[in-house]
Amino acid sequence: MSKQLKELKTELSAELDSILNYWLKNTIDTEKGGFFGQIDADENVNAVAEKGAVLNARILWSFSASYKVTKNEAHKEIATRAFEYLSKYFYDPEFGGLFWSINADRTPKDTKNQIYALAFAIYGLSEYYSITKDDEALAIAINLYSNIQKHSYDPVHQGYLEAFTRDWQPIEDLRLSDKDANEKKTMNTHLHIVEAYANLFKVWKDKSLQTVIIELLQTIEKHFINTETGHLHLFFDENWIEKPDVISYGHDIEAAWLLLHCAEIAEDETLIKNYKKHAIQMAEVTKEGLDTDGGLWYELEPENDVLVAEKHWWVQAEALIGFYNAYQLTGDENYLNLVYNNWNFIKKYILDSQNGEWIWGINRDYSRIEKDKAGFWKCPYHNSRACLELINRITA
Repeated sequence: MSKQLKELKTELSAELDSILNYWLKNTIDTEKGGFFGQIDADENVNAVAEKGAVLNARILWSFSASYKVTKNEAHKEIATRAFEYLSKYFYDPEFGGLFWSINADRTPKDTKNQIYALAFAIYGLSEYYSITKDDEALAIAINLYSNIQKHSYDPVHQGYLEAFTRDWQPIEDLRLSDKDANEKKTMNTHLHIVEAYANLFKVWKDKSLQTVIIELLQTIEKHFINTETGHLHLFFDENWIEKPDVISYGHDIEAAWLLLHCAEIAEDETLIKNYKKHAIQMAEVTKEGLDTDGGLWYELEPENDVLVAEKHWWVQAEALIGFYNAYQLTGDENYLNLVYNNWNFIKKYILDSQNGEWIWGINRDYSRIEKDKAGFWKCPYHNSRACLELINRITA
């Protein structure tokens, strides 16, 4: 191992501890249970903010996965806190779904079944099961999986529909957030369903689940990967008619490594071979979004060639893994240099050296984007995972 790689691994190990320490020290809601729903850019806690299922599920995954590396019992305790809160207040045993959000007083707020959230619950629950062997966690994960397959899977055209009411009826507003197109099939949800299913398969070796993962990877390859450009298609209607949108550099580089990882878990040699090619092509075209400072831009509106001139924290985290994965596949040191440059950018502009954690991001002029440090979408998942992936991948 080179001296520079060894230093990178050491720094990422320290950063992982720093990220986890921030969430451990700042986000625990001792009065109402679970974790605060929001901490703003200036570290002000909003104790009455609604609490999102995605935030809680990602905390569950981050601390469960990190415990395997840190062996810190405090990290396992936070994972247990997240599991108990999610299983008691977000999980809906009546209809077998998951509330999108709850109020600070633990009562349901938005009761829709957003499949993206169910996927992240499966992701976190299966990771928690892997460190605890808690049968309840596995049972809830399997039940959520079964209900996604029952209600969201499209048996005619394949793929998965976005959202439903609490009792699994059709719903008008399918969007994850205001910025998303209101379409029935999206890249983002499919990416995280297969991520969740693959993680579940690691602890529950069900043959039908393996078959589902393989079909899902084939569906993603067929519809979401543009093999001509290397970028992802993002939005479709139920009949796979595309609704053109932006180029998302963060999702391109995330999908580059994550889909290959899922193919390897599914143990399908054809898909592994195909996704190795996709991983390299997608990493290569993501370079279009790199700035000279090593940071990766957020999005490009290709129709007008308009750059969304922001550099978000999660995009940088995924760049670390995606480019290192490309280096592992090719041996090309240029990809490794992109990792070093991106980590230097993160250290200089994204890490909050004063308070801990990572800021939301920066604008073109390097001013801070004034968005949450913790909240509905600001979670420890992307950055802790980047640290974990590289710690595990950088070997002698």
